[in-house]
Amino acid sequence: MTRAYDNLLYEARDGMAFVTIDRPRALNALDRKTLGELERAFRAAGSDVSVRVVVLTGSGDKAFVAGADIRELARLSGVEGREFASAGQAVFDRIESLGKPVIAAVNGYALGGGCELAMSCSLRISSENAVFGQPEVRLGLIPGYGGTQRLPRLVGRGRALEMLLTGETVTAATALSIGLVDRVVPAAELMSEVGALAARIMRSAPLAVSYCLEAVNRGLGMSLADGQQLEADLFGKCSETEDMTEGTRAFLEKREARFRGR
Repeated sequence: MTRAYDNLLYEARDGMAFVTIDRPRALNALDRKTLGELERAFRAAGSDVSVRVVVLTGSGDKAFVAGADIRELARLSGVEGREFASAGQAVFDRIESLGKPVIAAVNGYALGGGCELAMSCSLRISSENAVFGQPEVRLGLIPGYGGTQRLPRLVGRGRALEMLLTGETVTAATALSIGLVDRVVPAAELMSEVGALAARIMRSAPLAVSYCLEAVNRGLGMSLADGQQLEADLFGKCSETEDMTEGTRAFLEKREARFRGR
């Protein structure tokens, strides 16, 4: 793996970029430096045309990301707190709107900022030992990296409020049952399952995948009518691509399509 970062590992191979938060002694907690490195890593993955899918995980077998760095939080003034939250939101927004699928391989604790980070990803695959939660109220805070907004969109208002107001954690099995994660697998099978899912996605046309992500992400904030107009616009864009010509021709010729992202 490339060691261009102090708190991350980054490797691009076989159409995938692997981003690993590498602070196992701190349970991969997010401090300012790590957030900055995440922004750099995802900017690199987004601009690398060879990267089709990004996999995000944490070092070790205890934590995906156990939260923000409490020592930094404890020193924040009101103005600094707003800036701190806005900076983290911008990084997570970049991940969500990357234009390429980002799969969170949640391999342990995903608490506070870690849960918010997982929710900013396109898909979430969890190991059986993972634990999720937004415990900020127990510190006298609220989630600041999008948790109050993404959580209810994923699990519904009531379940989100129960987690947010109590600060209590949920198991991987419960996270699956409420829609917080998409799949739960044994810890030993986590990365192979994620790799298999990424491989299935990479069989699809790259531009069509990107437009699907855009349609869902933007459409969730629109009325049904506006969302369908967005869908029609993106369908039209797909219709002008070489990949659409190749995909339809391959189907009619009963062969595997060879997409080029054009």
